Amino acid sequence: MSKRRLRESSEESPECISQVQKILRERFCHSCAAGKLFGLKQQYSHLLELLRRTTVHGESNSALIIGPRGSGKSALLNHVLKDLREMNQVRENLLEVHLNGLLQTNDKVALKEITRQLQLENVVGDKVFGSFAENLAFLLEALRRGNRTSSCPILFVLDEFDLFVHHKNQTLLYNLFDISQSAQTPVTVIGLTCRQDILELLEKRVKSRFSHRQIYLMNSFDFKEYLKIFKTQLSLPDEFPDEAFAQKWNNNVQHLLEDKAVRDVLQKLFQHTKDLRSLHLLLMLAVSAVTVHHPLLTAADLQEAHRQQSSDSRANIVHGLSVLEICLIIAMKHLNEVYDGEPFNFQMVYNEFQKFIQRKAHSMYNFEKPVVMKAFEHLLQLELVQPLERPSARAQREFLLMKLLLDSSQIMEALQLYPNCPTDVKQWAASSLSWL
Repeated sequence: MSKRRLRESSEESPECISQVQKILRERFCHSCAAGKLFGLKQQYSHLLELLRRTTVHGESNSALIIGPRGSGKSALLNHVLKDLREMNQVRENLLEVHLNGLLQTNDKVALKEITRQLQLENVVGDKVFGSFAENLAFLLEALRRGNRTSSCPILFVLDEFDLFVHHKNQTLLYNLFDISQSAQTPVTVIGLTCRQDILELLEKRVKSRFSHRQIYLMNSFDFKEYLKIFKTQLSLPDEFPDEAFAQKWNNNVQHLLEDKAVRDVLQKLFQHTKDLRSLHLLLMLAVSAVTVHHPLLTAADLQEAHRQQSSDSRANIVHGLSVLEICLIIAMKHLNEVYDGEPFNFQMVYNEFQKFIQRKAHSMYNFEKPVVMKAFEHLLQLELVQPLERPSARAQREFLLMKLLLDSSQIMEALQLYPNCPTDVKQWAASSLSWL
């Protein structure tokens, strides 16, 4: 009876575990303003002041947020907008228009989206405009109320800003920057991009109207700060309903931080990328292992999560190949070793395969050449093999030069995990070039 009570006490309630999963998953999945910013204090205050002047004093501005992918550009902007909406001086009528270069691929589509987000479809109706500038000016005029200071401020956020540069004549950018420079409706244009050379891509007339404010984001934290981020992201908040479990969970996180195995996992990830999204993915996979019977994270959970995260997608494809296709990959591997990475063609691979068949005739079936060709083409479709140049109609398929996109270590690792791989094939893959 006492054992049963002990087991029951070691298990947490399903509601408690569900709450932990919900809080942490929301934190990892969304670049929402609920999380915390790391190492961006200066950029945060700069952007907040810029947008505050637009909303409070009716100033027009433009700025670019530049940084590599995963450096926190969207998270920074979301934090600033959240804090801006909570300010007493900021009027509630700040209008936001969010455009994305991947979605709004030309100025016509972008203008429709601006009209939709400003809720001016009924005002525009069936009106016909002579130019893009005239249409945009009409939209802003429809929102105008009284003088400049009482007019409704508008924030334009252009995500993937570098893609808008490729629009014809950069008309959208020109008109937005032109309005932000003129004494019309207060407008601020914020662009988000990962290209450092973005200003070089702007036309002269567009560049002259841009304010040249640039906010740079770089993941400049060291490994000690990275460990602090790990602890902060995994810790439960003080307002968690079950205080006793929250205390137990946070103490466990501290113990994990001191564990050498966990530090090794984090060190590998840190050396590979400082992108916090990679850390969030690792923690998400680890937190998925938390259940009622396994309420606290262990070092083994993080190691397994890292193994899943860093698994090689190409090596995983090899697990689903036929034995013939595996043999062709091994033949290519040996050709790479013999000719020191020089390109090869199908005929060379086929000859190499035939040598192996002659040596192991008792254990391997000798496939006909068209069948081997079909298997080779399947490897080409899976992009495990790549042609060096585009094939022409006249060129014979057997003699097109190819290169293998797998290295020796990937092939050997995949063979170890390949189900029911013939011993002869494994030995051939691991053998030296003595049979040549």
